[in-house]
Amino acid sequence: MSTIVITGGAGRIGTMLRSRLARPDRRLRLLDIAPVADITPAEEAIVASVTDLAAMTSAFEGAEAVIHLGGIATESSWERIYDVNINGTYVALEAARRAGVSRVVLASSNHAVGFAPLGGDPVPDYMYPRPDTFYGVSKATMEALGSLYSYRHGMDVICLRILSCFERPQDVRMLSTWLSPDDAGRLFDACLTVPSPGFRVAYGVSANTRGGWVSLDEARALGYQPVDDAERYAAEILAKSPEPGPDDPTRRFLGGAYAGPNPPSV
Repeated sequence: MSTIVITGGAGRIGTMLRSRLARPDRRLRLLDIAPVADITPAEEAIVASVTDLAAMTSAFEGAEAVIHLGGIATESSWERIYDVNINGTYVALEAARRAGVSRVVLASSNHAVGFAPLGGDPVPDYMYPRPDTFYGVSKATMEALGSLYSYRHGMDVICLRILSCFERPQDVRMLSTWLSPDDAGRLFDACLTVPSPGFRVAYGVSANTRGGWVSLDEARALGYQPVDDAERYAAEILAKSPEPGPDDPTRRFLGGAYAGPNPPSV
């Protein structure tokens, strides 16, 4: 039986993935600073911080792969972003190396290239970093660290630039950027099962009618086939929210409001 570690296992995406990555021959080891609820017989929970190298190395022992979701999920102070997101990524990769884990899937973000302009060709998979916030900087750094550990230590490292992963789209922008929970499961499972990927960067988004903002070439090359479409929510969302104008950051840049003058923060 293979063991997959999910850091941030009590978080939104971690919770979504639990049932969608469950397999008869797979055990999920869920690590978080918060307790994980409703553990199944095929799961185990570990309470630990992603900044604790000793705890992370112990948690990774015997695992086949690590999905690193743990971190601050929005803009925050530099001190918090550095400690949890940047140092936490180093710890995850170094713990994986020490524990002999050969594959790590890193939850990057479109905010690593948030100032990429919209309106032309899809933003390419390996676009040079254009972070829109300290949060975006942490994701660009995550990708750089992933590259280092892949090329120096021979690890398979896949960085997923996730757009908007929610149970359902929340606003007009997400009609273009939504990654459904089921498609998230398909994407992460593809990352776990593709043979010998080496170092890869790919976007995570569903097959949205209003999509086309980013390339899906690398995601498809990994074996991902998106199925869901946010368009089924369009009438409901547009009845409550008007379409943004052409000068709105949500229409000008991939990072949306994060590329505007007052990015969301905690």
